[in-house]
Formats: sequence, structure tokens, C-alpha cells
Amino acid sequence: MPMEKTFDAATAEPRLYEAWEKAGCFTAGANASRPETFCIMIPPPNVTGSLHMGHAFNNTLQDILVRWHRMRGFDTLWQPGQDHAGIATQMVVERQLAKEGNPGRREMGREKFLEKVWDWKGQSGGTIINQLKRLGASCDWSRNAFTMSGAPGAPAGEDGNFHDAVIKVFVDMYNKGLIYRGKRLVNWDPHFETAISDLEVEQVEVDGNMWRLRYPLEDGATYEHPVEFDEEGKPTAFETRDYLVVATTRPETMLGDTGVAVHPEDARYRHLIGKTVRLPLCGRSIPIVADDYADPTKGTGAVKITPAHDFNDWGVGQRTGLRAINIMSTRAAMFLKDNADFAEGCDAALVADCIARFDGLDRYEARKAIVAEAEAQGWLDGIDSDRHMVPHGDRSKAAIEPYLTDQWFVDTQKIVGPALDAVRKGMAAQEAGTFDEKAGYTRILPERDAKTYFHWLENIEPWCISRQLWWGHQIPVWYGLDLDASHFTDDEGDNALDDVELFRLLNEGFVQRGARHHCAADFETVRAQFQDVLAGLPAPLHAMRVVEVAGRAEAEEALAESLADYNLSQDPTGLIYPVWRDPDVLDTWFSSGLWPIGTLGWPEKTPELAKYFPTDVLITGFDIIFFWVARMMMMQLAVVDQIPFHTVYVHALVRDEKGKKMSKSLGNVLDPLELIDEYGADAVRFTLTAMAAMGRDLKLSTSRIAGYRNFGTKIWNATRFAEMNGVFEGYAPTGDIPAPTETVNKWIVGEVARVREAVDEALAAYRFNDAANALYAFVWGKVCDWYVEFSKPLLMDGTHAQKAETRATMAWVIDQCLILLHPIMPYITEELWGTTAERAKMLVHADWPAYGADLIDAGADREMNWVIALIEEIRSARAQMNVPAGAKIAMLYTELDEAGKTAWTRNEAMIQRMARIESLTEAKTLPKGCVTIAVEGGAFALPLEGIIDVAEEKARLEKTLSKLEKDLKGLEGRLKNPKFVESAPEDVVEETRDLVAAKTEEAAKLRVALERLAELA
Repeated sequence: MPMEKTFDAATAEPRLYEAWEKAGCFTAGANASRPETFCIMIPPPNVTGSLHMGHAFNNTLQDILVRWHRMRGFDTLWQPGQDHAGIATQMVVERQLAKEGNPGRREMGREKFLEKVWDWKGQSGGTIINQLKRLGASCDWSRNAFTMSGAPGAPAGEDGNFHDAVIKVFVDMYNKGLIYRGKRLVNWDPHFETAISDLEVEQVEVDGNMWRLRYPLEDGATYEHPVEFDEEGKPTAFETRDYLVVATTRPETMLGDTGVAVHPEDARYRHLIGKTVRLPLCGRSIPIVADDYADPTKGTGAVKITPAHDFNDWGVGQRTGLRAINIMSTRAAMFLKDNADFAEGCDAALVADCIARFDGLDRYEARKAIVAEAEAQGWLDGIDSDRHMVPHGDRSKAAIEPYLTDQWFVDTQKIVGPALDAVRKGMAAQEAGTFDEKAGYTRILPERDAKTYFHWLENIEPWCISRQLWWGHQIPVWYGLDLDASHFTDDEGDNALDDVELFRLLNEGFVQRGARHHCAADFETVRAQFQDVLAGLPAPLHAMRVVEVAGRAEAEEALAESLADYNLSQDPTGLIYPVWRDPDVLDTWFSSGLWPIGTLGWPEKTPELAKYFPTDVLITGFDIIFFWVARMMMMQLAVVDQIPFHTVYVHALVRDEKGKKMSKSLGNVLDPLELIDEYGADAVRFTLTAMAAMGRDLKLSTSRIAGYRNFGTKIWNATRFAEMNGVFEGYAPTGDIPAPTETVNKWIVGEVARVREAVDEALAAYRFNDAANALYAFVWGKVCDWYVEFSKPLLMDGTHAQKAETRATMAWVIDQCLILLHPIMPYITEELWGTTAERAKMLVHADWPAYGADLIDAGADREMNWVIALIEEIRSARAQMNVPAGAKIAMLYTELDEAGKTAWTRNEAMIQRMARIESLTEAKTLPKGCVTIAVEGGAFALPLEGIIDVAEEKARLEKTLSKLEKDLKGLEGRLKNPKFVESAPEDVVEETRDLVAAKTEEAAKLRVALERLAELA
């Protein structure tokens, strides 16, 4: 059955993918024929996610490496999976519940809410899997992992041990002193009421105000403040002030101020360091401290310090010993009532007044009220307009509140060392050219991204791993009431309670304010650990049963009821000691930090773990070098004392065609699924690959994608040409390399060998663009254009032997094109592979070739490349001189060596047809009006007198060149202007550089054309 005229990607792609899956082509170890393994871990997309251009780029590069290694016979695993995405998933489900009119999660309760989340995950959580399949991702989907698999309450089908692995790591790290609970400043999302990571914070520029507030100096202190200045900026007049002016964009935080910072060298304030100011509204006396954070050139040089509500202020507070007072609730409302920290050191009457005026107000309502109060009381010094950055939660879009709260932390200083050493050694080996994938160290490509890695880890802070959510791995820590019977008086000396002793014990502070906690993988294990609380209690309290309740309030109530019942019944079997589990869950990055070992079955000693770990390459975006890459390095080294991968390839950003970052607000987002619908997955994949220059952002346009779709059409048409010329009639591929006798066939076999080596070298070095561009130039230029044209005389007019040889060679060449292109363009190549012959196996499992330069025939290579160079030079000269396309020209030559004469004689008809040459004649001297053409071993000329109007062409080219040079001068002027380079957006500067490069190249071509025209004159 003859081939279709065109490749129908819309119908072929799902059919082919289904065939691959049905045949088990992607399963771990499929097509393995050698002992080496190759394993890539997919950066797990959020379970809420859908395919965006970053995913498409990232997964295309992964798929290329996976398909390449699989075809080479490596035991290959591409491990897929999804991240449970705590905050994103909880948000999606809560919105869905609200939309459907259901009760909120708090009304529903934790257990019922989590059931809803699992229901949603079962129905919608696999969306991105199907989208990745459309892209052609050849993951082993039978091993699809999920970071919440095996969690309590998980439905059937969600079994696995990832949850157990996460909990085990937490418990082990806790027991080693690597995890602790502490009070620190965190990014707090007041909408979701949870701590969030830096990655979940986006900076938004807003128009706001800078309020200047007067804080009165205490104890009669004053200073001389400059009010007039000369031309050089030196103060010439002063006024005596008994207050400091601080400037702030957040007046609402002032009730938490515990100091004012000035620079230690600021002459205005030096003598005030150590003195105090009185905080308006609440009357707190706060010190003036010296710290370099206060910049004398900015604002007033005096900075209010609120350590509990600003990260910079927290640092100042730590350095200078200032208190940290939290004055907000988890909803970012003013928290003043029953806030002992706020009231401490303040005037009681003023505290009561603040509570009456401000307690419970939203932070922005409080801001307005406090500013109004400042104006009314006369301590508002002024208001200045100010445009500044405000951090917002990327999900909630609410302004983030730096918030002082108790959280769980990883003591990263204790585990960061090995992660730094591994990459330092890897980068040193990379630079020295001695990198060894089996040496136990890691390199980061490109090298500039290693600097980001080092910057983060060398300045690492404790890692906040707790989140105030319900969806996630609940922290395996249980709390119990702190019971203190140290003051118990044993009247009878029997170490047992009677009614009087019990009453006295309970009224003397038996239950302390704090709580005791223990960590274990499950409640049964932790139950025994609470004996340390009970052991010192008098009988029968020391034998209380440890039971689990919901929270502290429930624990206090349950203990009280238990003791009351015992007081009446004297039955000790009813005594209980209630404990409650920490309600927080672990940061998603904690569990995804265990992705390499967790997906391979650790802590069980699975065959996959033994075979594929450490994995080989991680392909990821630059934006998560710290949040994911560094944490995987730290966690794997801390848990199993091995690096997770030997190479990290960091890809750049996919931007629009003008270099702008894609964003919905700009309306420049390209949806990969829509592009696949329009152009096919192969065209999208090839475009991304061809533009994947290491370290450079992609400027993606639909015109580029359309161009690579045309590349696919070119391959299809060349194969159809071969089919129509009998190439595949009776074709039974054996895998043998042809040994042709015809020059053109020997040449193309050598070209195949040359490109195979180039592709392997490029992919081994992660130069994906070089591999794609080498294949494009070879397949389109050498095969579809030159070889198809060169073969026509042999296929149409050759002897039987010449036809048979050319058909066999062409069939082999097309097969090699399909094999070499398959990792990048899997669909069209698989379709052609199955269409052109009966195959022993699908292309996805075809053997990757190992032939090399020994297939290059030097004579054939020189001859055919000489012919191509001559034709290209003639075509270039004709185009530059604007020769009519249909005009046939009699060509002259003045020099031609024996090799050139042989090449001309053997290929004369083809050169004349393809270059539109009528004849070739030797000439001692060239007549007027010739344009010269030089190739190796020969000098040719095209007589153009009478064919073109030289004067007209010269005028046209000079006019074009003049305009081009004017544009070029303007663009170069911009780039020479430091202000433009420093202040213009990065994408605008980059676009200008690209324009300069393009116009410079175009101008050079025009000058060459003018030089040729000068010859004619």
C-alpha cells in the first residue's frame, strides 16, 4: 500500500504511543543488551499541574537522553511520578468544595477533608501524565510514583512506601539531632495560615507610602539635626530635636518595635547609642542600637526595628540582643489582647487603650488607624510616596507576613558539608577534564549554575520543614501534658494517692503550661516513650494508659475527666494520659528531597534501588537549584551517604520570540498542548531541542515550530520519493552496512557516519542543540536535497546494478536518518519505520549504530563535496547579482586541476541542471562583465554582461547597505551606552545584541555582492 501524501500527526501520535505502551517499550530494562544502567528521575510535577512550556522543554531533553540510551542497549529507567503539592492541592480542593456548596474543611474535619482530597486526586490528579504522553515522554508509567503513596487513609491503588520512607527519615534525623523545633521568623501566608518557602513567594512592585514617625527621646536626650545644606551637601544649619524620626512602609508593625538602629559611624546619632526612645501608643521604652544595617544615606538614617515582623530586623535583633514581640495573629490581624509579650514593659493604661483601639483589626485597617492616631497626636512627621516590592504568596496572592512562630527545622549546617564537597570535587574534575561518572561526585552544567548552588549552600539558613496544612505527611511527633508532682506530699508514705492528696496535687499546679513531646513512626511506638513523664508520678498515676486525642484542649479535658472519675470510683484502670499528634505536615520539598531513593523503594532493599541508584542525570530548571537540587544532594548524603546523581544539567527559561518571560498578564504564553495540536509533537520537540543552547534562554516563536514541521514534511517526502522509485520494494533490512561502488553512494554512506559521530558526541556532552542542528543540516541538506537529486540519474537511467545499489543504499540511509532522529522526533520516525518495511522490532528499540569515520571514502567525499561547493557558489553568485532564476548561463574556467576535471566530467549533467549552467568553456582571459567563482582546485566565471543591469544592481545594493549601516550604527550606539545596558530590561538588551549580529552579517553579504559587481564594471 503506497504511503500517504502527508503525515497525519493528530491520528498517528496517539496510535503510536498506545502501541509503544502495549508492547512494554518503556518498562525498566526494556531493550537492554549491556550491563550498564541509565536512570533519570523526572522532576515530579505537582499533582495539580498541567503541561506548560517549561515542562515540555524539560521533559523533551530527558526523553532524548532516555531514548538514546535505550536504543544503545543500556538497562534504562525513566522514573515518573507526581508531587502531592501540599498548599496547591489543598487550595484546589477547598475551592472545589466552596464551588459545590459543601462545608469548608474546618467544618468538615481533617479526616473527611483528606478523603475529599484523595477523591480529587483519583479523578483529576493524573491530568499531567496524559499530557506528558502526548509529548511522547517514554517514562516507565508502570512505576509511576506519588509522594503521598502509602499514607494513612490512602485509597486502594495508592499503596506504596513513599510515606513510610519520609516518616522514617524524619524520625532518624530527629534522633540524630538534625531536626529540632524552634521559634524563628518565617514567610507566613495569612490566607492559608501557614509558613511557606521562598520559592512560593513572588515579589510584586506596588505603589505605597513611606510614613515618617517621631519617637521621643527619653531622659531629656537631644541631638542637633541638620536642616540646611550647601551646594556640596554639607550641613550649614541645625535644629535641636528631642525625638528621632523613623521611616517605615508598615506603621502597623510599630507596636512590636523593640529598638531603633543607627549606623555606628553616623555623627548625628553616635552619642545617642545606648539611650532609649519611648514608643508612641504603648509607651514601651526601647533602646537605640548601633548596626551597619542602618544606612545614613537613606531616609533619616534611624530605622525602627521589629524583629518579629521583618527579616532584616530579625537579623539586627539577633546581633544586638533585642526582644522579638509578635503582635499579629495567623490571619495577620492585630493580636494584642492576652499578649503578655506585647504588654511587658508598657504602660498598663496605654496597653488597655491599644487593645480597645486596635486589637483584632486587619493589618491594613490597623495601619490606617495608627497613622490617623499619629497625625492626631502630632508624632506623624510626614508622608512620602514610595514604590517598593512587597512579597506575595504565589497561590493566595496575599501579602506575605514575616512571622515569628514555632516551627520544625532541619539543622542544615550539620548536613550541608558533604553536599558542598561533592559538587566542589565534581566541578574541579570537570574543569580538569578528568570527570568520572562513577567517582561519587557531582557536576553542574553549565558551570555558572554551580555558582548559584554554592552561594545558597555556603549561606544556608535552618530549613523550615513544617506547614500548617492538612494535606501532606503529618509530622510524627506527639505531645503530652507536662505533669509535675515534685511538690507532692505523701502523707502516708505509701507513694499512692488518697482523696486529700489528689485534691492538693491538682490545686498546686500538677499540669504545667508547657508540653512534653516524643517522636516515632507511629503511635504504638511513641506510646511507650511517654513513660518518662509518668514514671515519676505517685501510684496509680504512674500506670495511666497513654491514649491519643485531637489536641491540647481535648487532652486537658480528658485528663480532668479521668481524674474526676477516679476520685469517685477509685478504679485506676480508667486513668488515662492523653497525648496529641502535631497537626502540621511536612514541607513538600522535604518529601521531594527524597525522590531518588523514595521512588526506588527505600528503605526496603529493592532490586531497583540496588540497580539504578545512584541515578545518572538530573535535568532541571535553574529556579529550583536550591529548593530541590541542593536538598536532594543534602538528604541523600545524610540518609544513605551517596550522591543522588553524577550530573545536573540546568536548562534555561523558555521565553517568547522577543525574549520576554511568558506570562498570562502579557498574553504571550504559548501552550505546548495547543502547539502539539497545530504542529505535532515532533515539531515542538525539535524546536525546543534545536534552541537548547547550554545556558541561553530560548526565544520561542510559532514560525520556528512551523519551520521544523516542514522539516518533518521534508523527511516524509524524501521517503515517498524513495518509495516511488522502488527503494522499499522487497526491502528486508538486515542491519548490514552497504559497500557501494558508485561515488555518490559511497559519499552519502560517509556522511551518515560523520553525523552519527557528531550526534553521539553532542548528546554525551549535553549539547542538545548541536545534535539537533547537525541532524537538521544532514537530513535536510545532505540527504533530502543533495542525495535525492544526485541519485535521480542512477535511479532513472542507470544500469540494473546501479539502480539496485542505489536503492539499497538509499533504504539504509533513510533507516539511519530515522534511527538518529528518533530520540528527538519519535512519532514521524516510528511511523516511517513501520511503513517502509517489515521490522523485527519497533524503532524505539532499534539498535543505535556504532559505525564511524572508517566508512568515509576520501575520494568520494572530496568529489561530491567539490560538486556541492561549486553548485552552492554558483547559486550564491546568481542570487547576489539578481540573475533571473530561469536564465541559463555559459560558464568559463581559467584554472581546473585533474580532480576538478574528473569531478566535472562525472557530474556535468547534474551541475548544469542544478546550477542552471548551459556549458563550460576554458578561457585564457576573462571577458568584461564576469563574476568570478573559486572552489578548491578551480577558478570559474559567469559572464553576466547583457544579463543584468550592473548600474541598477549597484544602486539597489548601495541603497540597501546604506540604510542597513545607519540602523546598525544606531543599535551599536545603544550597546555602547552604559546606561542602556545597565537599566534596560535584559530581554531588550539581548534582542539589541541579536539585531546587531544579524545586521552585521547581512551587511557583510551586501559588501561581498558589491565587490562582485565591481568586477563586472
